[in-house]
Amino acid sequence: MSGAIIEVEGLSKSFDGKFAVRNLSMSVRQGEIFGFLGPNGSGKTTSIRLLCGLLTPDAGQGRCLGFDIRRHAREIKRRVGYMTQGFSYYEDLSVRENLEFIASIYEVQNPHLVVQRALEQLGLTPRQKQLAGALSGGWKQRLALAACLLHEPKLLLLDEPTAGVDPQARREFWNEIHRLAAQGVTVLVSTHYMDEAERCHRLAYMTDGRLLAQGAPSELMAASGLVTWSVGGGHDRALEQRLRELPAVEDVVSFGTTLYVSGTDAAALETQLTAVNADRGLVYRRVSPRLEDVFVHLMRTAAEGHA
Repeated sequence: MSGAIIEVEGLSKSFDGKFAVRNLSMSVRQGEIFGFLGPNGSGKTTSIRLLCGLLTPDAGQGRCLGFDIRRHAREIKRRVGYMTQGFSYYEDLSVRENLEFIASIYEVQNPHLVVQRALEQLGLTPRQKQLAGALSGGWKQRLALAACLLHEPKLLLLDEPTAGVDPQARREFWNEIHRLAAQGVTVLVSTHYMDEAERCHRLAYMTDGRLLAQGAPSELMAASGLVTWSVGGGHDRALEQRLRELPAVEDVVSFGTTLYVSGTDAAALETQLTAVNADRGLVYRRVSPRLEDVFVHLMRTAAEGHA
C-alpha cells in the first residue's frame, strides 16, 4: 500500500447552520481498506462524500485520485464506485438488466462482456434473470457491489454495505473486499460492526462531526491506554454492581458468565479487583481490550470533554 489516493486537510461542512463535519484531515493509501466508525449522525456519510468530491466542503482542501476535490468533482465521481446504505437499483428489472443499464450510464466498452464478467465475479450468474426486488439482502448486496465495479473504479465507497445482512453473507462480502484491495482497489467503508472494523487496515472514529482517533486497530487499542480484566467464576448481579462502583472501573460488560472490566489506571484496577476477590475465589486475568471497549471509551471521553 503506497501512494495517497485521498489526502485532505481541514474539511468542514454544515447544513442549516449545524456542523456535520469539523476540520477533518486525513489520508488514505492505495489498496487500503479504510473504515469509518461512529454513532448515527456522527458525520461518517458526509465525510465519505467530502473525501471524494461528492459534496463540496465549506472549508478545507484536498485531492482524490489525483484530482482537486473542489475543482474536479465531476472527474472524481466518474472514477469511483459508490454503494449507498439503501438498495438503489430497479427492483422490477432482473439482475442482468440492472447491470446492463448501469453499464450504459458509465458508457463502458464491450458492455455485454463487462456485465458477464461482473456476474461471474460476484457469483450472480445463476440469478441473472431473477428480479432484483425478489433477491434476499445478501444477494442485493452482491448486485450493488457488482454494479459499483462495472467501470473498474480505483476507489470504492461503501456506506454501511452489510446492514441487515446475515453473518455468512457479510463474511463473503468482506472476502471479496479484501480480494479487491489486494488488486490495488482502495476501499472506504462505514460500518457499525466491530468484527468488520477489525478487518480494516486503518480506522477513523468520529462523533459529532469530529475525528477522535485514526490508525490501525492495534494502534488504536494501544493508544487508548485502556486496561481490561476478565472476571469469571461467580457472576451475579451483586458482583457486577460492586465492580461498577470501584473507583478505577470505567466500564463492565457481561458476556455469558464472564465479566469484562475496564479502566485506564492499571495499578489501581488490579489492586481493587484483588480486594474484591479476597472473599470470593473468582478467576480473573488481564486480557487485551476489545475494539468495542476502545470506542466506548473514546465516546465517553469526548462527551466528558464537551460537558
